[in-house]
Amino acid sequence: MDDTPSTFPTALPALRVAAREAGFTRSCEERTGSLLAVLAAARPGGRILELGTGVGEGTAWLLSGMDGASRLVTVELDAVVQAVARGQLGADPRVTFVDGDGGEWLEDYDGEPFDLVFADTWPGKFTHLERALELVAPGGVYLIDDLLPQPGWPEAHLASVKRLLAEVEGRDDFRTVRLAWASGLVMAVRGASDPTAPS
Repeated sequence: MDDTPSTFPTALPALRVAAREAGFTRSCEERTGSLLAVLAAARPGGRILELGTGVGEGTAWLLSGMDGASRLVTVELDAVVQAVARGQLGADPRVTFVDGDGGEWLEDYDGEPFDLVFADTWPGKFTHLERALELVAPGGVYLIDDLLPQPGWPEAHLASVKRLLAEVEGRDDFRTVRLAWASGLVMAVRGASDPTAPS
């Protein structure tokens, strides 16, 4: 079976050109993007958080799956990189761009939890993991990528990935699944908040 996506966000070609021109090589892998679109579509009126906008390829995938009542907050430290996403996607009223450190944003955020959290950068994944997981609503999804060995990984990074997997999979309040697919994913779903709910 060919798992190449058959449908792509309309903004994706322009975002890819801009990424190449900017020398940005860490954009969302397209199979991961197709999964993001499906997860967003499964949450009508959903609240979605993306940590790590980059040039906006993941953002575009999320928006392509969202309905009109859904809302997306996307956070990026590099304002120059995020400006590409703002230029292509900023007219969409469903998305709010945050220019700033993802860790600081997680620490300061005091709003409602999210139905889907996609952590595509260090904050919310290798740092501030506990805080990111706190922001997942009951029944909500936490998704992380880039867990298979990547070119240019520092020697110690594999140990960081192993620690991350152990932390996420060791939690009783989330059910997790590893996907040795695309760039390597883990998807975790927060269980019901009712402690008497059947497991």
